[in-house]
Amino acid sequence: MHALRQGQANFTNPKNQPLQPPLVDPAVIRAAGKIYYTLCEVHPEVAGQPTGVAINRTNHRGKVIFTNHPVLLPEECFVPLSQIESYMY
Repeated sequence: MHALRQGQANFTNPKNQPLQPPLVDPAVIRAAGKIYYTLCEVHPEVAGQPTGVAINRTNHRGKVIFTNHPVLLPEECFVPLSQIESYMY
């Protein structure tokens, strides 16, 4: 925990700009969209609002996430549902 706090203390935001989410590869967004829409087609009875898809950047395997703060593996990224929907249209 100390290392986490120390890492945050050493972080500086250049010129006090707002933090931007990292850019996601368009192929990863497309794969996340396929995962999400497959879930919707195969399991229309699923209750709850998904927040996005946690997806592996290299093999594009992923899972639909229903929590606000997903825990990701080092090779994974989180694609929010809003980004998936905006990319599809």
